[in-house]
Amino acid sequence: MSGTRDRLLPVKLASIGLAMFAFGFALVPLYDVFCVLTGLNGKTANAATVVVAAPDVNRTVRVEFVGSVARGSPWQFAPDVTHLDVHPGQMYETHFLARNLRERELTGRAVPSIAPGTAAKYFNKTECFCFTSQQFQPHEERELKVAFMVAPQLPDDIDTLSLAYTYFDVSEIKD
Repeated sequence: MSGTRDRLLPVKLASIGLAMFAFGFALVPLYDVFCVLTGLNGKTANAATVVVAAPDVNRTVRVEFVGSVARGSPWQFAPDVTHLDVHPGQMYETHFLARNLRERELTGRAVPSIAPGTAAKYFNKTECFCFTSQQFQPHEERELKVAFMVAPQLPDDIDTLSLAYTYFDVSEIKD
């Protein structure tokens, strides 16, 4: 009887290892969903927000724009302007420039983040290239639009926000 148990031990251990790997792999998307829902770590939902508010012209908030790609990435990606001084409650528009550096068609996707993270729920995008993937022809350069508003309810102690996008090649990923 002990011989049978000994033969099943490697299978059981491999099963446990596989289950641990699957659980660890599933944590990343689960954490991302949690962050989008709660605004934790500056993650924002990838959906348009309809916002109705009266602008607070007596208050100015600086919104800084950051664009990044992974080292060795097939993209050039950067904001059109480094910052805008905005009035909470008023709509604004800015652009990021993206360029495919490869000799082949690529699909890119931007992942947004807001800092400080507590301000993410007060940053409302009504139009954003981050809502969908973007398909680029070889060496194509494109201006990508973001329309946004900082909510007037933004706490008074926050006077600067950073909107950062990391641009990824998602050509091999099937939706």
